[in-house]
Amino acid sequence: MQTLAVYACDPAQSRGRRFTEPAAPTRSDFQRDRDRIVHSSAFRRLVYKTQVFVNHEGDLFRTRLTHSLEVAQLGRSIARSLGLDEDLVEAICLAHDLGHTPFGHAGQDALNECMRTHGGFEHNLQSLRVVDRLEERYPQFDGLNLSFETREGILKHCSRSNAELIEAREPGGVAQRFLAGTQPSLEAQLCNLADAIAYNAHDVDDGVRSGLITMSQLCDAVPLFGRYHEATLAQHPELGLPLADRRLLYESIRRMLSDQVYDVIDTSRLCLAQSGVQSVQDVRAAGRLLISFSDAMKAESQQLKQFLLRQLYRHPQVMQTMDSAQQVVRDLFAAYMVEPERMKPRFVQRSLGEDSLSGRARVVSDFIAGMTDRYAAREHERITGLKLLGA
Repeated sequence: MQTLAVYACDPAQSRGRRFTEPAAPTRSDFQRDRDRIVHSSAFRRLVYKTQVFVNHEGDLFRTRLTHSLEVAQLGRSIARSLGLDEDLVEAICLAHDLGHTPFGHAGQDALNECMRTHGGFEHNLQSLRVVDRLEERYPQFDGLNLSFETREGILKHCSRSNAELIEAREPGGVAQRFLAGTQPSLEAQLCNLADAIAYNAHDVDDGVRSGLITMSQLCDAVPLFGRYHEATLAQHPELGLPLADRRLLYESIRRMLSDQVYDVIDTSRLCLAQSGVQSVQDVRAAGRLLISFSDAMKAESQQLKQFLLRQLYRHPQVMQTMDSAQQVVRDLFAAYMVEPERMKPRFVQRSLGEDSLSGRARVVSDFIAGMTDRYAAREHERITGLKLLGA
């Protein structure tokens, strides 16, 4: 059994669930949350949702599901070294992208624009909405009825206006920290960082695999990658041969990942010691995040992120696909707003129960956000007769 540090979230001291349930005989509250997330429909749909490359573009590129698994693996590894609750970290990591639209950030941007006059759309808020309301698995309540600590970690970002709306429905709840200026749990802080570490590393892998970026570009522009690439070749010169490039890439990424993980562990240990926190309450009252990179690693990680933004995420080939993806989302939203009966029956029923245009729009956004890439592409083709994306 894991020994928790004094500043870790203890499942025995959880702030509980919105709907009271008897304790599970063999699992902690956080283990139970993790299991509910894994068995949810939203989690399964992540296997066909875009990370960078749309699902039909290749079988080996990351999806939101494989991304979430990699984040969870990194999160658990770091949590164990810091004495944090691994099950809570895993639950948050596995759930953090449940609200993502099809087609990744391009889909989110398009749906946010469609919802501009109806409260907007943000995937962190939608992830909370999925686990609080949209999953339909239990007779006693909507959603998964997760513990406060898991829900708090899922709500990674929140505007003040949205925080005020959530606070009005749930006083002192998961949005209160955005109004009070307090910090989330260390487990939640860790998940945010593990997310960034994971997507930077695997987007390098997918980007090189796709041919849209090269290791030579990375070495020239990204010192964080170039350093490990050079060290790998120095130790294994045979990896410089033409057919060994995959091993060279993997080993360079592995070393980069490992050093980032060790940097987080060492820096966070120092921050925790210097802060003097002795409880979860101390963590929340701290004036800053306590799980972090060193300044040097943060700067290098940011350089890598900026390189990927310029050379991969904004690559003309990616942008062309994302333009088509955004058109799919916009067309679907317009069609369902005019003819809501085109949606699945339970969403049609919900739409008919809404009195306001914004209420109906929120139902439509829930339906579209839950789609996989290929389902959205097929639905668009069925409704419009246009084939904008492979399916």
